[in-house]
Amino acid sequence: MTNETILVKPGSFNNENHWYPKALNATIHPMVNFFLNLDNNKIVSRYCHLNPKVDRDKLMDILNYRCKYFLWSGADLFNATSEEGNRQMVVIENNSCPSGQKSMPLLDDNKEDGSYRLLIERTFKPYLKPKQGVSRVDGKLAVIYDKNHMETSGYAAVIADVFSEDVLLVPFYNGRENNHIKIENDVIHIFFESEWIPIRAVFRYVTQKPWNRLPLHSKTKILNPIVACLAGGRNKMVAAKAYDLYNSELAESGLKINMPETIWDISKAEIPLWVQKLGGHAVVKIPYSNAGQGVYTITNERELNAFMETDINYERYIVQSLIGNYNWSSRSEQGKYYHVGMIPTSNGSTYVADIRMMVSSTPTGIKPLCIYSRRARQPLVDNLKEEDDSWEILGTNLSVKEGENQWGSDTNRLMLMDRRDFNKLGLGLDDLIESFIQTVLSTIAIDKMCINLYSSKGKFKQKLFKSLNNDATLLNEILL
Repeated sequence: MTNETILVKPGSFNNENHWYPKALNATIHPMVNFFLNLDNNKIVSRYCHLNPKVDRDKLMDILNYRCKYFLWSGADLFNATSEEGNRQMVVIENNSCPSGQKSMPLLDDNKEDGSYRLLIERTFKPYLKPKQGVSRVDGKLAVIYDKNHMETSGYAAVIADVFSEDVLLVPFYNGRENNHIKIENDVIHIFFESEWIPIRAVFRYVTQKPWNRLPLHSKTKILNPIVACLAGGRNKMVAAKAYDLYNSELAESGLKINMPETIWDISKAEIPLWVQKLGGHAVVKIPYSNAGQGVYTITNERELNAFMETDINYERYIVQSLIGNYNWSSRSEQGKYYHVGMIPTSNGSTYVADIRMMVSSTPTGIKPLCIYSRRARQPLVDNLKEEDDSWEILGTNLSVKEGENQWGSDTNRLMLMDRRDFNKLGLGLDDLIESFIQTVLSTIAIDKMCINLYSSKGKFKQKLFKSLNNDATLLNEILL
């Protein structure tokens, strides 16, 4: 864990420092490369051909949408199917300031900074262009982070190259004193080399309760702004409501965000009742956790009792239908969905895997950046035994919490979009297109929620947010 602020100079990018060794020399799978180079006309034509009830013009408008707040996102999706064989990519969550660059093979071997540069040139640079009538803060650029030094240092080096100036790489851990950062007159300042340096813009990879350290209102431009996390990017409660609202808006277009059945605003005492309603199989989530923390798969009384005995500070939870094996998935109002899973191994075992699709908003619409996948630790079994740990079978996140503000990664389960791993996932081009469209829809839903949370004068609507997410512990954390 790095504790010191570092000055990153132009010309310092070294790809060996910013990719997992497994990904460094991987060759991108031709189908993934082909997908990432598809233009919107081809995507829309193909999707509407397979889904003839979809409004073509509406889908084109959606792909051309320019986000106002939620500019950089990464959705986690499951490849699921129903009893009737209706396959769909299901959005599990959409993350603000997501990881993924260090797991993505290069599209072009001659461009060694890969999609790090794409994100900075397509999204961060246009975001910093001064708006008419708004004065620009004079100061340096900074990358602020609380984990994932491998990627954040890569972003800092690329920003230094793109803007031809030095960039500060600044740790900002939750629960620390953090006396090297202050906010004065709504401008972020970094203490470096015996002086306070004003910051004109921040590229943010602060993911653990970012709202308790960075303000909602700031003259220093922040990508992503904190409202993107509160409105759904790091808040599963409000995200579920954002998806529901946007699905109502999309109803006549033939499009919708595919998501598990979700019950929100649940107190801890109510959880057993909702688990019972879903047939004893459910997923319980602390809405504000990430990196695989705060998610509990419930498949029997033992797992339910273990969750109920867990000491958790927050007051409100969400419960979702569980996607497992056909024999032990939740039966919700939408029917029963279960995992398609990866291609069976040589001994016939099928593993659950998710897909992370990272996108960003650009002047010409929302574009894909990188993709990777993660498989579960244990194979998907037809029948669970009482002693089986369902999280080992269904949980795919690679992050391992090793201590306060210390994280490791189980890269043995990382599945790359390369010639070797991609074939094992059992995905085709249409699955990638569907994943992209689901990611775009969920991103827009959260961006629209961000817009709704501000008044016409740019003031955060605290009463509206409280009505959407009335959790006193969370509300007390927010730095207004």
